[in-house]
This record gives sequence, structure tokens and C-alpha cells, in this order.
Amino acid sequence: MKIALVVSDFNGEVTSLMRDRARAHAESLGVEVSHEVHVPGVFDMGLAIKKLLQRDDVDGVAILGAVIKGDTMHDELISTVTARVASDLALQFDKPVALGVTGPGMTEAQAYDRIDNARTAVDSVARMIRALREIG
Repeated sequence: MKIALVVSDFNGEVTSLMRDRARAHAESLGVEVSHEVHVPGVFDMGLAIKKLLQRDDVDGVAILGAVIKGDTMHDELISTVTARVASDLALQFDKPVALGVTGPGMTEAQAYDRIDNARTAVDSVARMIRALREIG
């Protein structure tokens, strides 16, 4: 089983920890991380997800990012659009995309508290790959 990670570099002090946890957890599950793509921010993930899902050597994608609340509702827009794009691409390519993006509405401290969502995303994508293989 081969998965790809798409990692947002925005809020990199949090997302780098998420990436490390995702990689370690994938290894513990016997899942190969065949690709790791860094994008500027969570909003920029869509095209990278699409390109990875088009590859024959990628069975699914886990996306990792932290959308921290600012002074406006921008965090809500970013989170909503990204989740929708990820879901639409999974359906388009018949491959799972696991949402390991935390937020919106969280503080930086809450973002650190949620870095284990990266492990959850790896679990989700691996479980979905197995389930889809069983369905055929």
C-alpha cells in the first residue's frame, strides 16, 4: 500500500510535527509513503492532490495542515473549500483522500494539541484503501 502526503508549509512549526507523526505512523502500519509534496498553504492543496491521485503508484492521499483562527473568517473559508476539493477529488479518482487538516476556529495552542490528527489521517486513508480493495 502506497500513500502520498500533501503538507501545508503555512504554520510549518505545527505541520512539520504533523508530517513526522504521519510518517512514523505509516511506517508502524507497514504503509509506504511514496510521495511527500509540500504546498504553500492549505488552500493550495487541490492541484497537488489531483496530480498525486492520477499516479498509478499512489493508492491514496493524506492531507496535513493547520488552519489557525485570525482576525477574520478567512480560516473558515479555507477549511471549507479544502475539505470540499479533497472530497470531490476522491470521488473523481476513486481513491481516498484523508483530511488531516485541523481547524477552523482554533488557536495556535489548539493546533499543537491536534497534531495527532496526522496519525488519524494515515489510519483513515489506509483503512479506506483496504475497504475499497475488498469491494473491488
